[in-house]
Amino acid sequence: MFWTSCRKTGGFFCIFTLQNLILLEKTAIILGATGLTGSLLLELLLEDTRYKTIKVFTRTPLTFTHPRIVNFTGDLLTLENFEKDFLADEVFCCIGTTAKKTPDKEFYRKIDFGIPVKAAQLCKKNAIATFVVVSSLGADPHSSIFYSRTKGEMEEAVLAVKLRNTFILRPSLILGDRKEKRMAESLASSFFRITGPLLIGPLKKYAPNKATDIAKAMLAVANDKPGRFLILAENMEAAANHEF
Repeated sequence: MFWTSCRKTGGFFCIFTLQNLILLEKTAIILGATGLTGSLLLELLLEDTRYKTIKVFTRTPLTFTHPRIVNFTGDLLTLENFEKDFLADEVFCCIGTTAKKTPDKEFYRKIDFGIPVKAAQLCKKNAIATFVVVSSLGADPHSSIFYSRTKGEMEEAVLAVKLRNTFILRPSLILGDRKEKRMAESLASSFFRITGPLLIGPLKKYAPNKATDIAKAMLAVANDKPGRFLILAENMEAAANHEF
């Protein structure tokens, strides 16, 4: 019936309608959906009519179900074991840990470097064109700081995979209501809420980012495909509003 209508209404209308039908059938993958940013992104995807299916890969099952969510559970450090199910239009990677939570540097690297890089490689192998990953302010492969160096090396390795669309977000301190309380982060959040308005000009990059803005920015870059691949902390709110 669709093609019959297409012949009657003309080619342009046909192409336009087909494109919109495709958009309404997209599948997304989220890694890190149980964290602060990832959980907010999951909510946004469930509200977005462009997505039919959201595949969520987690270590333990989600605490809720939804008809549009498919939850795969297992060890994300061996993400390659999910290869046959790792099929989608877009992959969103919100994986990240902290030095306090994961003091062992080798294990820390397996999470913050290993999982995003393996995800990008699976995107390449399974012809997934768009990969969006959360990095961090100060990411630098040559940094003397282990955390910053690990993030920088992750960015380099992800870009080396050469997917059609790779987007890296580098937020500053992330503000939001976490399930787990982090004392140092709470104190820093309180400090920045007061001093944030003073961080202008070159200091703006150190202002904290709302987790909601990061989640919205991830969804925006995946769909808008802006010319830049790197979204810095000071541009996060603008990106969340589709201003690139």
